[in-house]
Amino acid sequence: MKRNKQIDIKGALVLSSTFHFLYSCARACILPFLTLYLRYLGLTPSMTGLLMSTKHLISLVWSPLASFLSKHYDKRRAVITGSLVCSAGAALILLLIPSTGVETLTSHCNISHLNVSPTEELIDYVRVVGSVMPTTHTTIVSQSAAHESSPTETTSDTVSSAVSMSKATTYTLQLQHSNNVTTQWTQVNVSVANHSIGGERNSSESHHGASNNSPTVWRVSRSAEKEKQQQREKDEARLEFLGNLKVMDVQHQLFFMLLIVVSIWELMAAPLEWTVDDGLYEYLDFVDASDRYGSTGVWGLLGAVCGVSGAGLLVSHLDCLIGSHAPRSAVHFYSYAAVTTLAVPVVAFLPLYLNKKRSRSTGLFKALQLVRGDLRALLCAATAFLMGLAGSAVDDFLLWQMQDHGSSELHMGLSLAVALLSRAAFPLLSGRVSKLLSPGRVLLVGTACLALQCLYYSFLWGPWAAIPVQVLSCFSSGALWWAVQVQCEDVATPGTERSVRRVYQALSLDLGAGLGSMAGGFVVHRFGVSVLFRGVAVILLLWCLFLPLLQWKAPRQRRINYSRLLAADTSEVSESESEQETDWLEKAMEDDEQ
Repeated sequence: MKRNKQIDIKGALVLSSTFHFLYSCARACILPFLTLYLRYLGLTPSMTGLLMSTKHLISLVWSPLASFLSKHYDKRRAVITGSLVCSAGAALILLLIPSTGVETLTSHCNISHLNVSPTEELIDYVRVVGSVMPTTHTTIVSQSAAHESSPTETTSDTVSSAVSMSKATTYTLQLQHSNNVTTQWTQVNVSVANHSIGGERNSSESHHGASNNSPTVWRVSRSAEKEKQQQREKDEARLEFLGNLKVMDVQHQLFFMLLIVVSIWELMAAPLEWTVDDGLYEYLDFVDASDRYGSTGVWGLLGAVCGVSGAGLLVSHLDCLIGSHAPRSAVHFYSYAAVTTLAVPVVAFLPLYLNKKRSRSTGLFKALQLVRGDLRALLCAATAFLMGLAGSAVDDFLLWQMQDHGSSELHMGLSLAVALLSRAAFPLLSGRVSKLLSPGRVLLVGTACLALQCLYYSFLWGPWAAIPVQVLSCFSSGALWWAVQVQCEDVATPGTERSVRRVYQALSLDLGAGLGSMAGGFVVHRFGVSVLFRGVAVILLLWCLFLPLLQWKAPRQRRINYSRLLAADTSEVSESESEQETDWLEKAMEDDEQ
């Protein structure tokens, strides 16, 4: 009786569900909007894709390794607590990194919110000399336009571009931060540019003056004039090169700083999910309640719904700046840190159990062998990999597409919340879907739905346009993972179900997403977001054509599901022993075919 009182299954499920709710809510406050913040800082799409790809690939390698080490040294609770605290601190470090001063027009507040006209801002910026810097948003000309246009043409073109808000504009916004690093970067750029322009004018005037005045006044030989002229040209070329190099170095310096911070952030956050999952599952397995652990995933989706919708609603109702210098997108980071802090006290009460007989590393290797030995399992793994590629493209650049069509954080948050709710609602339909479609057909339907979503995203026309198609996430995400789970049960041997599921998740969420982010960034940088979504849709539709043919040619391995056999009703068993053996074998074969 004493042991039964100590084992509280309901309490363990409540604690695990609470933790998953809070942690998923914290991640949803920042991760969907992270690429928007990188865009605000001034990174190009290719740089953004490389950052997100690095994040996924670090998770692919470090998550299983950190989970194994925490189990080996019996430090799971310490790893979970340290991961929560350190990841919250690493996320806040991103707010200390200044922008390059070059950002897209739509990446921050609308220009109509500003009280200063574009012409006045241009005049204030032109008057900048030395340490006198503009204190408001200023419209500047891009480097290529500055070398090709005259000052008068540049001013008129800049004002017209700021008013028209054209997508093809080469003009950008410069936000003057109070940070000293940004001030120094801008001062150096302005001083170098002024020095270069001044050097040009002085050399031109001196050259014309020397040619017009008499030799008795200047008394300079032609050879000396040529040497001085060549020296001036070298100085001007060197100054122009240093100025261009300084501009390039600023953006690349920002990229490497962000790469270091994001890598540290992912190193701190990656061990959390696997470590918590292993500890809680082993505890429930110890008390013979492992089948009830799946309910915690629904609470994680609900927490993500609250996080993404709450953060979008909060940010959209704020002014352009919080206080005087912080951008309003900083609310995402503060929300992440606050909700993560709320999850820290829950860790102290989490029921974690250490089963030393289980070996996670050998389980993963065995799961890889099982997937490799089944052709249908390989087809399911290839589908999961493609879903990871397409999903990363949607996650990284969908909000860019919505932002370009006038969507605010409120529209973005509601759109993502509808997608998550649709995914969470699929378990209510799984019973009917399993009667109508086989797992292989469900994979096909999920792939087709995701292809339709990507094609729809490429033709957005307004702020609310992306919300209706998010209902298809019920099949493109929820049905897909249901089919993957069924495939895991068919392939796995007793005790390896979770390891096989981990293999599929790593292929999709980490490896596929990492490669998809990298490739997607370069495609967007070269062709645009719309072309990326259309290309992904074409790839998925082609896979929908080949997948049924490959499934038809793949041999089906029939396995007897002994768990279903033992759960069968004894009343259906025949009286004779020979008929009994025939009945349970036929029943197992029929269940496997469904």
